[in-house]
Amino acid sequence: MSGQWQDVSDVKSQPLLQQALSDLQFGDFQQQWEATKILNRMGNAAIQPLITILEDVETDPEVQWFVARSLGQFETQEVINALVSSLQRTHHDSDSDEQAGVQQMIGVALGNLGKSAITPLTDLLKTESLRRLATEALAQIRQVETIPALLQVSQDSDPQVRAVAIEALGSFHDPRVPPVLLNALQDTHAAIRKEAIAALGVRGDLQTQLNLVKQLKPLLWDIRAEVSQQAQIALARLGTDEAAAALFEQIQATPTPMSLKRDGVRALAWIETPVSLNYLSEIFQQAQGWETEKNTQFPLSQEIVRMLGRVNSSELKPKATEILVGLLNRSEIATQSVQMQQLIASALGQLGQPQAMDALIQLLSTANTGVQLHCIAALKQLNAQSAHQRLTHLSRQADLPLLLKNGIDIALAEW
Repeated sequence: MSGQWQDVSDVKSQPLLQQALSDLQFGDFQQQWEATKILNRMGNAAIQPLITILEDVETDPEVQWFVARSLGQFETQEVINALVSSLQRTHHDSDSDEQAGVQQMIGVALGNLGKSAITPLTDLLKTESLRRLATEALAQIRQVETIPALLQVSQDSDPQVRAVAIEALGSFHDPRVPPVLLNALQDTHAAIRKEAIAALGVRGDLQTQLNLVKQLKPLLWDIRAEVSQQAQIALARLGTDEAAAALFEQIQATPTPMSLKRDGVRALAWIETPVSLNYLSEIFQQAQGWETEKNTQFPLSQEIVRMLGRVNSSELKPKATEILVGLLNRSEIATQSVQMQQLIASALGQLGQPQAMDALIQLLSTANTGVQLHCIAALKQLNAQSAHQRLTHLSRQADLPLLLKNGIDIALAEW
């Protein structure tokens, strides 16, 4: 930053500094915004005037907000001391919305100053009214040196403080952290449970050591839907067959709301293993009964088809294609629902596997223009030239069923 600062010791630069300070205190919002940019470029010469303004009890809170924001660009002990002193002096007045906004900006400024602010921020944790703000600033720093302080407040009586601490601790791969995260899974507040789940869900390296699937599985049945959803995401990220089995069990359970079943289907699909795809196939068959009972229009079945069509693994695309083709041949929904046939055709096109060609051609016999157009689009995605040649060859067969012949003729005409 210092390379961008101007040398305000130069007499010619002094008027610029004075004008910027004047605009900061007395200008409109745009002038204040531009003034902070100028002051930030002026370096150390701007620090003392800014501190003087911040410490003046008569200074308008809006001006103090800009001053705190500007001071957060200067990593000096003088600035840190001034910001901390300002917090300690004004924290009793935080009931004022304007003053609370100033305090929040001071916290952000201290967080911007990095390692040098850790010790004073840790000291601020002793002041109950400032503990949340100090924790947020420490969380902003994201340096390993903040871990002791964050551990200190990870079981604070204020759930908002605990949530901030747990979220920040979750970003560190440090042996002191996992026990705290596991403990937070049992917290009485949903936000803390959710943060702990999210943090553990990206720690696949701890899966064997901590048996994370076993630790996270109970959270699938949490009383709060957002916690259950976070557990689904975490298990999907762990991506093991054991995680897939836990999701499958939740989706199958009768008490599980349809919205959570749908989220569980997405999580299963993200795992992308042969086991998870088999579970999706099995759920599709079961979903027909659930959806008939609840009189819904196949939302879960449709989601399964969509997710199968989005399989990214080249090794698993043939399996996903096989499942979808099987649904066309065996599923009552697929044989009766035009919408489902269109979705399956689109999914097969996305997968782009040649083995789907015959099934898509057979689907052309469906006497529905929308289904036929989806089949044509999918065939082009597989291999337009090969599909056209296959259709042309079939169209010349005299013993072709009439509905299929009509469908092929339409496809060739649309090609």
